[in-house]
Amino acid sequence: MDIRPLSDHVVAKPISEEKTVGGIVLPDTAKDKLQRAEVVAVGSGRLLENGSRVPLEVTVGDVILFQNDFGQKVRISDADYLLLREGDIVAVLAAASVIA
Repeated sequence: MDIRPLSDHVVAKPISEEKTVGGIVLPDTAKDKLQRAEVVAVGSGRLLENGSRVPLEVTVGDVILFQNDFGQKVRISDADYLLLREGDIVAVLAAASVIA
């Protein structure tokens, strides 16, 4: 990937299709307001006034939940990504909760 986020920013790849237990694919419009994405890159952390950095709580590979209207959409090498601030992320899903 040709992008490196700065500070407390995160680059995530949206998870656009979800299947129900019965195998029905839900379109984006039928989902809750919280959306899912997989973290593909993280910044170095928020810079404090004393010059130290606070590391991010999310790591590459985490599946995150965020509000649909947060983040900037970007297209890089024919793939869609989201640029989010760590503060815009609501939760990190446990590995057992991720729908493949």
